[in-house]
Amino acid sequence: MRVAQVCPRFYPNIGGIETHVYEIAKRLTKYCEIEILTTDSSGKLPRLDSVGSLIIRRFKSIAPYNSYYFSFEMYKFLKKYSSNYNIVHAHNYHAFPALFTALTKGKNKLVFTPHYHGRGHSFFRDLLHKPYKLVGKKIFEKADAIICVSEFERDLILRNFDIDASKLFVIPNGINLDDFKDVDKIKRQKDNTNKIILYVGRIEKYKGLDYVVEALTLLPENFILEIVGDGCYRQKIVELTRDLKVADRVKFYKDLTRKELVERYAEADVLILLSKHEAYGLVVAEALASGTPCIVANTSALSEWVDGITVFGIDYPIDINKLAKLISKVVEIEIKKKVNVPDWKFVATRIREVYMQIG
Repeated sequence: MRVAQVCPRFYPNIGGIETHVYEIAKRLTKYCEIEILTTDSSGKLPRLDSVGSLIIRRFKSIAPYNSYYFSFEMYKFLKKYSSNYNIVHAHNYHAFPALFTALTKGKNKLVFTPHYHGRGHSFFRDLLHKPYKLVGKKIFEKADAIICVSEFERDLILRNFDIDASKLFVIPNGINLDDFKDVDKIKRQKDNTNKIILYVGRIEKYKGLDYVVEALTLLPENFILEIVGDGCYRQKIVELTRDLKVADRVKFYKDLTRKELVERYAEADVLILLSKHEAYGLVVAEALASGTPCIVANTSALSEWVDGITVFGIDYPIDINKLAKLISKVVEIEIKKKVNVPDWKFVATRIREVYMQIG
């Protein structure tokens, strides 16, 4: 069986969707031939590449503000070769590559993982989101199977699109359990002088990172914010830390190795994710696997994580005083029992079952 995984960005770019595609693809190579079809707006990466046993084909794209990833090259390739694959598995409703897979569908079966949260990541992108829905619905209509990463995403899709519910499967994201085997040792060796607040992900306005920076002004000097990631809103956050005179208490990291990232998770006292919309919340799963409690916004799929024991929710509009008090409370919590989260092997197995069912 030949399978093409189509996504806007891929390794060495990092992010939730990039991780999802990489982790399932490398496990599915045991059962089928996998090619990654992706874009490169930088023009700096090899057009034909490989990582492990995965073949990567990159196409030139236009991606203003790291969005849309419009690639006429990819469209032409799919139009010519999509039927050469038994299955084309497209990812991310919010960018053009998935639409191209639907518009060029031939004899292949189409699997679609939307990572859908119902709106754009900014005011301007949200405006464009509404007219895009008129064409974006074709991806759902042409898909033979639609894989949702949460019940929230499934319900949202059924509310927003007129599609057959029998085509929808809920398969959550996973983690690499082996990555977290040393977290107890890391925690025992960490310096407890400071209280570390951790953020991991793209730095964009809708992620709510500015609220965390503001809350830092109400917390003692030994509370440190660590930010792992990059994005178009990074400079705004840097400027905010300077304006609020907390720049010396904020550390930025990017391009960390997997081992270094797990260390950041394990040494943190709390992970915070205040996104206004998320289809799943992979960083929450990874923080919990590290034994680190979390604070999330009571929004979208993030609310599914809230249990009041290991994950705590806060409502929008965010009250900075309430957030600071909640941070002070949660950093004192010790997770004594490992939280059960699925691993990528389970996820890949479930996805293969979907392939077999429609194939």
